[in-house]
Amino acid sequence: MKLGKKNKFNTWNGLTIIILVFFAVFIIFPLFLVLKKSMIDTQTGEFTFTYISKFFERKFYWVTLMNSFKVTVVSTFLSVAIGLPIAYLMRRVKVKGSKIIEILIIISYISPPFIGAYAWIQLLGRSGVITSFFNNTLGLEFEGIYGFSGIVLVLTLQSFPLIYIYISGALKNLDNSLNEAAESLGYSNIQRFFKIIIPLIIPTILASSLLVFMRVIADFGTPMLIGEGYRTIPVLIYTQFMSEVGGDDGFAAALCAIFIVVTLVLFLIQRMVARHYSYSMSALKPMITEKSTGMKNILSHGFVYLTVLLAILPQLVVIFTSFLKTEGGQVYTGGFSFDNYKNILFGKNLSVILNTYKMGLMAIIIIIVFGILIAYLTVRKRNVITSILDTISMFPFIIPGSVLGIAFLFAFSDKPLAWSGTAFIMVMSFAIRRMPYTIRSSTAIIGQISPSIEEAAISLGASETKTFVKVMVPMMMPGVMAGAIMSWITVISELSSSIILYTNNTQTLTVSVYTEVIRGNYGNASAYSTILTLTSIISLLVFFKLTGKKEVSV
Repeated sequence: MKLGKKNKFNTWNGLTIIILVFFAVFIIFPLFLVLKKSMIDTQTGEFTFTYISKFFERKFYWVTLMNSFKVTVVSTFLSVAIGLPIAYLMRRVKVKGSKIIEILIIISYISPPFIGAYAWIQLLGRSGVITSFFNNTLGLEFEGIYGFSGIVLVLTLQSFPLIYIYISGALKNLDNSLNEAAESLGYSNIQRFFKIIIPLIIPTILASSLLVFMRVIADFGTPMLIGEGYRTIPVLIYTQFMSEVGGDDGFAAALCAIFIVVTLVLFLIQRMVARHYSYSMSALKPMITEKSTGMKNILSHGFVYLTVLLAILPQLVVIFTSFLKTEGGQVYTGGFSFDNYKNILFGKNLSVILNTYKMGLMAIIIIIVFGILIAYLTVRKRNVITSILDTISMFPFIIPGSVLGIAFLFAFSDKPLAWSGTAFIMVMSFAIRRMPYTIRSSTAIIGQISPSIEEAAISLGASETKTFVKVMVPMMMPGVMAGAIMSWITVISELSSSIILYTNNTQTLTVSVYTEVIRGNYGNASAYSTILTLTSIISLLVFFKLTGKKEVSV
């Protein structure tokens, strides 16, 4: 349904312009200021490349970028190396408890990465349980999980579930007759896996790898907690900006600009490669699970169970330690108590928990409204303006949270848009960051609704607007709400932008977990983490209830 030649300026054109203005204010304007500040001397106001050249001239800075690449590439590769075989085994072999395993994998994914980092510190930190056992019992000199290996471990275990979710969905649409034909020609299981299965799901592997890559390279909490001397770009941006808030912030802006360019280039490269391998397939004969025996059965179960245990272990650790007695909130003294929960629920202001829910819900409302409108405009009302809108709406996907937070402070600290420090700016940062996912899911839903349904309503006398409100929105709503619940889970887990934008009045659960860990108050951190984890699990159960599914598909 394209815009007609007559009456070109109508309700839909007006909505498109309003949404474009919204994105101009909250995306284009802040990013423009970042670029401007990166090339304007804060003392003289003159144009300069000093800040950008400073990054490349000093080894300390550009090595940090290399560190980010190393962590991201290795974590993405390992995530694929783990997620791909698990997805294949779960679709090919009858694994006992497969439904529970799938739920545990999803739970491990929806938990924030920095909580995993904090949990692994308790296990493999210098004073961790496993570290103490190695050093005291086995006589080793293990110094802990810190540095490159620790960051990679945490991010890999937290990211492979996303690979699993994507590939598991792709394997559903795989026509198994190709696999059987290869078997009849004498191909072994391993040969069929590498020569038939993998080539057929290359587009899915690339798409999921991009999501993991973008998520890992932008992660702030994990390297900040366990990186120590191994710094990554998000940590460098944060430390440079926080130390320069009262003075020259040009270098922080230059770091943001460089990071945006890097992520944009990587995103475009992936899109080009994915387009090259793009094709579709219908599962005329879907892959079915078969009961396995012998060593193959043992190895399959062992690999799946061990990996899932490691992935879910951080959540189990924080829940368990949240009930342990502590001395001053820092040292576990043994025994169980509810003291940690008493501290955060009664000893402190409940605003931290209430802020998370209130601001999260407000962000989700914005995401739903804009997601539906943008998806409808870009699919049903496609023209030059809506195409521009479609492109701009994807910008937040490639903007790291720390960069968005700094950009918002640049843009909204002075009148007439002096919103920094308010709940409003926190809500907008949540909504902007997570909106692309809901837009994509809503776009897919609209694509499944035949235009003839709208045409029938219009032929019966309904206006386009009434048809949209009365017909399209109700048909879209089940899928949109399911997507909104998954967006909600990521919103309440947001840290990288929140840690820059928050004040005492707008502090959230994720910020509280981070600050309590930094202060060494592990008991309180565990209690906050447990509340956040349980909220995510309950949200996931609501997702299953609304959709009637027992798994998450993307």
